[in-house]
Amino acid sequence: MGHASKRLYSTATKLAVSTSHLKRFPPKEAIRAANSSKDSPLFDPESWAALQPPPPSALSAFAHRIGLGTVVTSPDVVRRVCTHKSFLTLHSKYYPSSPVPPTNANLATLGNALMGLFASEYIHASYPHLPTRVLKAAVSAHVGPLTCASVAQEMGAVPLLRWHRQPTTPTSPALLRSDALASIPRAMTALIYHERSLISARKFVQSFFLSREIDLRNMIKFRDPKRALTETVAKFNRDRPKSRLLKETGRYSNSPIFVVGIYSGADKLGEGFGSSLKMAEYRAAEDSLHRLYLTRTPSHILQLPSSTFPPAKGPIYQTGVESPYTPGDLGEAEIMYASGGRSSILAPKRPSFEEEEQREDDV
Repeated sequence: MGHASKRLYSTATKLAVSTSHLKRFPPKEAIRAANSSKDSPLFDPESWAALQPPPPSALSAFAHRIGLGTVVTSPDVVRRVCTHKSFLTLHSKYYPSSPVPPTNANLATLGNALMGLFASEYIHASYPHLPTRVLKAAVSAHVGPLTCASVAQEMGAVPLLRWHRQPTTPTSPALLRSDALASIPRAMTALIYHERSLISARKFVQSFFLSREIDLRNMIKFRDPKRALTETVAKFNRDRPKSRLLKETGRYSNSPIFVVGIYSGADKLGEGFGSSLKMAEYRAAEDSLHRLYLTRTPSHILQLPSSTFPPAKGPIYQTGVESPYTPGDLGEAEIMYASGGRSSILAPKRPSFEEEEQREDDV
């Protein structure tokens, strides 16, 4: 076995290309390149391996592994789902006269819209008071490009992906493997929607994406939580928040600790600690806002608008009867100051809770 054949076998093994379903291996291009002169172009085994279609057994195993064996019955459909539109550039370069293989471009576009819809309604119904900026970040964390690429890798779709790396151009950014991988779950969502129903597509997204835990607390940041809390409490027509020192230790030592609670009337809104009263008050105000914005709807009463559509194949407005739906309470729109942070508007300095109380006593 010559050097070219050994390299070809080694590259095919690394790229998980099975040669059992190929009609001829090694290909005639590799044999002709090995026997040709030194001036002829060398055979590129990596490009050849990238052009080969995945074996039908691997496509069927992939469909059954993710629970879609009964939905996708043809390996050609799975091959289309795993073929990115960038693959056409590589295919037309080496096989200009061959038919163009189908790609997942249209399916990925439709699936991206469906996944955004499912994630948006689920997060909004679960956290009705969540700020808009945080809601967008949570949707990206659940069904964004990096998450889709990670889920595709967990599914085992990496050996089945057919794509071609593209450099940065004046009109488009560079295409990386993670971008191509992200198109596979999106295309699978659209395929389930097309073959079954909207309900089945939502169950697929719920199982692989929305069931993941996302830390929303770290997404909510406030430049001045005390002012944001004052405006929020006034918006709900509640009493002005007042801070109270709950516990303290080591006031005159090098490491004092203060525990401050913030109350609106008789209701305790939040609690915080710190090495100073201002730090404890800051954290208490931040905790109060987190308790409001992260209020979650119990799962047993959570109902989504898309769950009312009939579970039958076909147009959702012409097939079957819609299920009864009781909409949940819409959360209050967030305070612009509390959730913006990028408006470059300099707000006047607001006094602390203690300074406001002292001013009221003086009056």
